[in-house]
Amino acid sequence: MTADRTVKVDYLARVEGEGALDLVVKDGRVTEARLRIFEPPRFFEAFLRGKDRADVPDLTARICGICPIAYQMSSVHALEAASGVVVGEPIRTLRRLLYCGEWIESHALHIYLLHAPDFLGYESGLSLAKDHPEVVKGGLAIKKAGNDLVEIVGGRPIHPVSVRLGGFTRAPRKRELAALLPRLERALEQSLDTVRFAAGLEFPAFEPDYDFVALRHPTEYPMNEGEIASSKQPPTTAADYERHFEEQHVAHSNALQSRRVAGGVYKVGPLARLWLNFDRLHPTALTAARTCGVPLPTRNPFASIVVRAIELVHALAEAVDIVRTYEEPDRAWLDVPPAAGRGAAATEAPRGLLYHRYDVDDCGKILSAKIVPPTAQNQGRIEEDLREFAPGFLHLPAPELTWKLEQLVRAYDPCISCATHFLKLRLLPG
Repeated sequence: MTADRTVKVDYLARVEGEGALDLVVKDGRVTEARLRIFEPPRFFEAFLRGKDRADVPDLTARICGICPIAYQMSSVHALEAASGVVVGEPIRTLRRLLYCGEWIESHALHIYLLHAPDFLGYESGLSLAKDHPEVVKGGLAIKKAGNDLVEIVGGRPIHPVSVRLGGFTRAPRKRELAALLPRLERALEQSLDTVRFAAGLEFPAFEPDYDFVALRHPTEYPMNEGEIASSKQPPTTAADYERHFEEQHVAHSNALQSRRVAGGVYKVGPLARLWLNFDRLHPTALTAARTCGVPLPTRNPFASIVVRAIELVHALAEAVDIVRTYEEPDRAWLDVPPAAGRGAAATEAPRGLLYHRYDVDDCGKILSAKIVPPTAQNQGRIEEDLREFAPGFLHLPAPELTWKLEQLVRAYDPCISCATHFLKLRLLPG
């Protein structure tokens, strides 16, 4: 019989933000699994109240340095919905191009520096780079192509400044994007190598019965638009999101955990997107998925490194297509007149579904805001995964068991900093 024990990981490595992990074993059973997020809350929803809606895209971008575009895109779509405005081409395509840039840089970073070391027996991306510099250099070259794309479309590579309600403050020149095309094409070839690299790794046999949740668009692999689909429940819309999903406070975390109103955790992210949108992949990515040697789509969270590689191909292939046919718009933005109302939107951040909702007054001031990042939605599912996965490895010494559990958490690529601004702030009288 496995002895009673408590496995504690005081600081999770190779994740964005500060978190820890506790696993409690009693009578040979895992009785508790807690993902403790102790990074201080940042109260973004509270300090958005009273701000002008025009400032929201830049303010919410500061929630995350890795996926600021996701916050900008969700915010502008939600605020445009509050005014009843829907942008058309070419602004819509330009937004997808910017989102492609974020997917490229985020997925390349995760695959090569955060996740690959787990499979190759290294404790960090730096130690991996010491023995396999060409592998890491290739990954960084792909990431650099994503950064360059974000800089051209967004104005700078981190926390872009060109996104605004109705479109962009400035649209890129055709010659600027054309100059980037050879690097994007080279990165696309490298991303196909990335799929082969990821597919050659070995994954533990673990396939939970997930409730996958992601956007689904009628014709596209989802980024900015689509209904909220599920592998187990009927679809819904961003406008009805809060009727079906709710946040709960748990004592061991500074982030709220999302669950279905009817009960149950769910999973967002690359595995969910591919499961629900396999037929929407770019033809180049679809061929790579069908020939990589790993059965896709998959429920195995460890194989998410392969799915991210497939999405990397998709984002680069779509970016190449858009750049090749790009024509400068006559106007970089549409007017979005202020109107009192509520607007909600969901987009697909690299880590999964990101929901924004705003109540706005007739002067364009924010009355209330609600932001639900992917990691907050995944946190309960991560704990379920840990409870299901750990029993098969309880015989291992503590360091090896700890390593296995950390690998599982890192497979989600959790963005802990994004998830720690949910607690309600109450100012009490002294």
